[in-house]
Amino acid sequence: MSAIEMTAPEASPRADGTDRAASARRRVLAQTRFDAMAMLRNGEQLLLTVILPLFVLAGLARSGVVDLGTGRRIDLATPGVLALALISTSFTGQAISTGFDRRAGLLRLLGTTPLGRSGLIAGRLGAVAVVSAIQVVLLGAVGLALGWHPSAAGLVPALLVGVLGSAAFVSLGLLLAGTLRAEAVLAAANLIWVLLLAGGGVVLAGDQLGPLGDVVRWLPSGALGDGLRATLAHGEWPWFDLAVLGVWTAAGTAATMRWFRWDS
Repeated sequence: MSAIEMTAPEASPRADGTDRAASARRRVLAQTRFDAMAMLRNGEQLLLTVILPLFVLAGLARSGVVDLGTGRRIDLATPGVLALALISTSFTGQAISTGFDRRAGLLRLLGTTPLGRSGLIAGRLGAVAVVSAIQVVLLGAVGLALGWHPSAAGLVPALLVGVLGSAAFVSLGLLLAGTLRAEAVLAAANLIWVLLLAGGGVVLAGDQLGPLGDVVRWLPSGALGDGLRATLAHGEWPWFDLAVLGVWTAAGTAATMRWFRWDS
């Protein structure tokens, strides 16, 4: 089923036998469902958002090649992999799909439908939330099976860190997709994902990166990774990381609203 078919205004019968347009909420929910299913059915997206994080989790939990710091390896590895999965969905996957939709003219076309641009953005944010929730449940279950013991006191602050981190990376992903050519978005988004995995403070805490850690802690990747480790491993409220993510979210959103182009 095409995007146009899924997002076209739905109609429901009225008592007098005539049809009426679906409400804005139903149109957004339809777009959310379509985008979420498209992400889950795409093999490359699944590799990026689920399979690779699972391999990273298993590798970090079962090998001692990489020093994760003081504490049980699985308790430090699982929050980092959750951060990696959130970045994969909210930044890399979102940037690539939006970049190619923009090149194909779908964004401009859907913006002229009753869904509108705001409905399209809301639907995409909803899809990111749905897929992220599935990732957290799946990776969390694997982590628990490997012996992960998350701090109960850290669940609420971890949820806040995850939501704010996803918002920051969605805004940055849309900024990338709305300002570069699709091919450049594909290359840049994948390269940034690899760089963040290797030295962005995502799976390795900032204090394990030497002098680079002083820079990484100010990046959204470092704040997201360190924030989830602080909450889920130690049950703390990471106020500094929350502040960093809040600033990146505000800056990324403002930049996207200013420079995002709906057609190429």
